[in-house]
This record gives sequence, structure tokens and C-alpha cells, in this order.
Amino acid sequence: MLITLKFWKESSFKNVSFWILFLQFCFVFGQQKTIVIDPGHGGADSGAIGINDVLEKDVVLNVAKEITVLNKTLFNDRFTIYSTRYTDTLISLKDRGRLARALNAYVFVSLHCNAFSKTSKGIEVYVHTSREEDSHIKVSIALGLSILKESTGKLGFKERGVKFANFQVLRETVTYCPSLLVEMGFMTNIDEADYYLKPKNIRAMGLAILMGLYNYFNTRL
Repeated sequence: MLITLKFWKESSFKNVSFWILFLQFCFVFGQQKTIVIDPGHGGADSGAIGINDVLEKDVVLNVAKEITVLNKTLFNDRFTIYSTRYTDTLISLKDRGRLARALNAYVFVSLHCNAFSKTSKGIEVYVHTSREEDSHIKVSIALGLSILKESTGKLGFKERGVKFANFQVLRETVTYCPSLLVEMGFMTNIDEADYYLKPKNIRAMGLAILMGLYNYFNTRL
């Protein structure tokens, strides 16, 4: 499947409030295979603040929006994609998990950016610390590897691998579906923070994540 970014175009988003999604879609779309994209932080919680003052909460929201647009314009709505937030609002970790369960999510992907030192760099994916023989953990790991292959191989980020953590947002969702948290580079690294200042790079990261999901699920959906 040949996909190029030149076909990207603006598209309207599903501007539906969190609670409408929670109360209505749990009934209407409960049986559909749905991917929930979770842009971390939001509102008063900025997340990491970049060395160039770019905010994690803005980066992850913009990448999530690109994933939604690209799914429609390049993949002809191959997936049913919803986001835990569409604006600069703060959604509790518990409610993010509740939304994934209400939508009967096929996979849950939480988007974040790292922060540590000026020399730290690269992309890493976290899955929950549940037993590896659990089917959701196995799929989570495979999805993480697929996303890493696209984002590092195509975009040039350093690969930091798939790691395990007991993050609440993973703990709230892994029982119900494959669940992973993607750390899309370091806001404390000037090159990686500057990368997200350009809309074309936001778009490229969104496409890399979407391609990672597509390449894994293509023969399974």
C-alpha cells in the first residue's frame, strides 16, 4: 500500500464532548472495532515543557488530530478512531479508561513526550507490567514494535525499545484491550523539541503511528 503525505488535506473532526461519547457511543458503537487515541495531559496539566517552550499537551493533541484526519483521507476510515480529548481540556486518567471500555476499544494508544536531559533522545513505547503471556500484553508489545519500526525507521528517531511500567492509564485499560503508551521524543532535547514546531513533522509522526497500527492489524481486521 503506497501512501504519501502530499495527499493530506484538512478535514473536520468529530467535535463531540467526552460525556456524549461515553453515554451514547457505548451503545451505538459498542460492537465496532475502535481505536482510542489518548492525547496525554491537557488543560492545567501542560505535561513536559520543551526547551523551546513547546508544551507536551499541545504536541500530543496535534498528533492525535493528524491521526484522525489521515485515517479518513489516506485510509478511507480503515479504523474507527476516537480521541479522549479534542481540545485543551484535562480528562482524568480514570475517565480515559472508562471511555475506552465504553467504546469497546480494540486498542488504546496514549500519546506522550518525554523529559529528562538535554542529551536524552528517542522514542520508546510502554506496555503494562501484566504477565507477558496475557494476550493483550502480547498484542501490545507487537503494536509497540510496529509503531517503533515506522517512527524510527521512517522519521530518523532513535529507538529506545518497548518497556514495561505500571502507569495508571495502562492499568485502567489493559484488562479490556491491548494498551500502549508512546513517548514521542524528548522535550528537553533541542532537536526533538524543535521537530514538533513544524506542522509537517506533526503530520509525519501521526502517519508513522497510524502506519504502525495499520501494518499490524492489516491482516487481522
